[in-house]
Amino acid sequence: MQLIHASIPSPTVSVIRIGPLPLHLYALCIVAGIIFAVWLTDRRWRERGGAAQQVGDVAGWAVLFGIVGGRLYHVITDPELYFARGRHPIDAVKIWDGGLGIWGAVALGALGAYIGCRRHKLNFAAFADACAPGILIAQAMGRWGNWFNNELYGRATTLPWKLQIHQLDVVNGKAARDASGHAIVLGYYQPTFLYEMLWNLAVAGLLLWADRRYRLGKGQVFALYVMGYTLGRFWVEALRDDPANHILGMRVNSWVSILVFLAALAWFLVHRSSPRSAAREPADPEPEGTAGLGNPGSEGAAETDLDSKHAEHPDPPDRPAAVPGSATAQPERADGASTPLDR
Repeated sequence: MQLIHASIPSPTVSVIRIGPLPLHLYALCIVAGIIFAVWLTDRRWRERGGAAQQVGDVAGWAVLFGIVGGRLYHVITDPELYFARGRHPIDAVKIWDGGLGIWGAVALGALGAYIGCRRHKLNFAAFADACAPGILIAQAMGRWGNWFNNELYGRATTLPWKLQIHQLDVVNGKAARDASGHAIVLGYYQPTFLYEMLWNLAVAGLLLWADRRYRLGKGQVFALYVMGYTLGRFWVEALRDDPANHILGMRVNSWVSILVFLAALAWFLVHRSSPRSAAREPADPEPEGTAGLGNPGSEGAAETDLDSKHAEHPDPPDRPAAVPGSATAQPERADGASTPLDR
């Protein structure tokens, strides 16, 4: 009987206040995920030959673009939440209330990382491979923000691990209560936030193992991340029945999962024989026939320098041959070559 009534509880508070300052737990989960992703990426980047602080230089671009992209995707795909009659368009910028589309976050986040890599002359493919597992773990941590907000759940269910959902106002961060003071329960649903969190952690572990076992390169780790995540997101979306826009009877996010999976698979197959990417971009090769010109440290410059010295100080004419035992004689090395003395 206890098994029948078992369920996963949801919080009745999503905002904590420190004096007048409200702290949205959703936002704290996102920030914690970003911090962990930067730390893990930094470790993996240095293993690839990168230097300290380089990840921080690029992460600033990636995080800023990613947050903007995630919010834009959410607002564009669910405009009725902000622009329908009775809604407040200003709520579209209130990211702390929840609502980040992973597709927009990854797309614009990648653009920001590319800009950062170009500015610091770093290899973008190597950076993407280094950060892929950290992104997945950050997404898993961010799903706990959905749990605090009582959102991202699936269809109603009677499974023992069903998720209890309250009528929660995410603005003030409190659940509505009935006349007796109890939090109002809307029902029990599939815990899709938990499914996606566990899936993301499993795929992140797979990426870490595969990268060490096979030394994948040229964006292949990132391609595996995209394939793994979209595969899980597709079946998780199939468990949801909350309001969403559809195309040909299927949710928009399901279509995006299919298309992005195919694109990542194509990249992985095309680059399956590519070598592991180095941290820094390779230097531009010198034009043929100009190696050493204008470079005092090159072989060509050294030869030119020796020729000029020889012209200024030519060997004296009729130099007498060295006589064995004389001061001008040169001892022979073990390999038969002479060693100059006092020259």
